Amino acid sequence: MAFPHRPDAPELPDFSMLKRLARDQLIYLLEQLPGKKDLFIEADLMSPLDRIANVSILKQHEVDKLYKVENKPALSSNEHKLLACRAAFLFSVDLVNADKLAGRTRKYKVIFSPQKFYACEMVLEEEGIYGDVSCDEWAFSLLPLDVDLLSMELPEFFRDYFLEGDQRWINTVAQALHLLSTLYGSFPNCYGIGRCAKMSYELWRKLEEEEDGETKGRRPEIGHIFLLDRDVDFVTALCSQVVYEGLVDDTFRIKCGSVDFGPEVTSSDKSLKVLLNAEDKVFNEIRNEHFSNVFGFLSQKARNLQAQYDRRRGMDIKQMKNFVSQELKGLKQEHRLLSLHIGACESIMKKKTKQDFQELIKTEHALLEGFNIRESTSYIEEHIDRQVSPIESLRLMCLLSITENGEPKRPKMRIYGPDHLLTFSNLRRAGLLTEQAPGDTLTAVESKVSKLVTDKAAGKITDAFSSLAKRSNFRAISKKLNLIPRVDGEYDLKVPRDMAYVFSGAYVPLSCRIVEQVLERRSWQGLDEVVRLLNCSEFAFTDMTKDDKASSESLRLILVVFLGGCTFSEVSALRFLGREKGYRFIFLTTAVTNSARLMEAMSEVKA
Repeated sequence: MAFPHRPDAPELPDFSMLKRLARDQLIYLLEQLPGKKDLFIEADLMSPLDRIANVSILKQHEVDKLYKVENKPALSSNEHKLLACRAAFLFSVDLVNADKLAGRTRKYKVIFSPQKFYACEMVLEEEGIYGDVSCDEWAFSLLPLDVDLLSMELPEFFRDYFLEGDQRWINTVAQALHLLSTLYGSFPNCYGIGRCAKMSYELWRKLEEEEDGETKGRRPEIGHIFLLDRDVDFVTALCSQVVYEGLVDDTFRIKCGSVDFGPEVTSSDKSLKVLLNAEDKVFNEIRNEHFSNVFGFLSQKARNLQAQYDRRRGMDIKQMKNFVSQELKGLKQEHRLLSLHIGACESIMKKKTKQDFQELIKTEHALLEGFNIRESTSYIEEHIDRQVSPIESLRLMCLLSITENGEPKRPKMRIYGPDHLLTFSNLRRAGLLTEQAPGDTLTAVESKVSKLVTDKAAGKITDAFSSLAKRSNFRAISKKLNLIPRVDGEYDLKVPRDMAYVFSGAYVPLSCRIVEQVLERRSWQGLDEVVRLLNCSEFAFTDMTKDDKASSESLRLILVVFLGGCTFSEVSALRFLGREKGYRFIFLTTAVTNSARLMEAMSEVKA
């Protein structure tokens, strides 16, 4: 089922070292306060902490109790208190003041992660507790979620930079890249597109120049690095995902590489937290597959598993003993995983059938291709009127806006209420939603034509004269890069021909196509018009001294850095490209994202 890597595909570097480094640094910080201590953890850090140091490791280093940061300080009896935080450092003010009121004297340490900001220390000083606490930094910025996927676990990066213009995380990105180049050798070939990508690259190069001795003479393990801003390609992130891993994320929310499957999946009265990575053999075979292929594979897998169990019937005692000691445990584990993924598929099917998923996908494809815009707009308006899901409605409006150079004007406040006004303002500021001027889209042409002829004929005439309508940049970019495949007959999703399979053959992710085109050229040459239409700054740098040292294997290893988040659809698409071209892609993202997370980051109305 899963497409095998080519025999000549390069081996991936071992990223487990990153986890060990983060764990060792955390242990060092815990040891700074000898004796029993309570550890208060900000909610956003709990899942990453769980992946790096479990409770038993914390207990070994005298962490007595673990608390999630809440609005009120928890009652605690230990002499030492540690607070690991990203933004909730003011919680330490409440901790210290509560103890002062009770007449207790304790030692406090605030651990900022992934970096300590001067402004935070200034606030603690203004609050009058700076002398009561010691401040430190847990510079944990790279968490290996899988063998080829690294996450900075900074979901706030997208809103902070692309909406607020806050550049504080750029240093964190540069430090993360510097750490990778220190451990795995410098990258001989660097490419990027977007303002954030360029700033991160320049700061990272500055760090490299300051500490050039650390990587000098070392053979690079990764031959290419590509930095990409999320706002270069909003369209891909706004589309519904149809590869298995993407659908699991859209339906159940994968968090830090794990997913909570509820009773409807586990077929019991309990929920189960499941780690989704290459170690799960069943998941690894279906993760990048189009959902339409998954049920058939799982059914065949179940039959094969049953056949292996049935082998027991003809065994003698010695064979049975070998079977029990060598195979049975593995078969039971595989059976458990198979049951979970079958349950997940059934749950996804039920939810998507209820949501009329096929009609939704049809509308998205029409928007991507630029056809039947009138019908698509009507579908979106009906979706808004039914008030099914504000997040889903916003997503569709943004997709319409970007693909059609603006969405039709409508009284948004009347539909959504004044609570959503700030959300719409955010979407406009981020470039996700704009209102179209008259005549901006095919809809205007359709309305004029329909006055002259029947609706059926109007559609045909509109298609014939679509080139006369004003095109959005997306439409022009799509044509330049051939993002909409032209296929005679049906697209074969069982044997995909290109990266478009991740969207049912309707659309090649723009971000992935850019990476493909630049890698083919090893430069931006010939892509000037695309860069102009994207209205982004691009850069390319080749260090000939390091390029000469790079092996042919390392030159087929490509690190793609998504600033603002990447989707599992993009990961699957580039994995497919790697198999086709003999590359291996490694992904570094500020966080894994999807369309709902993108909209929630812009929303001022909290669920």
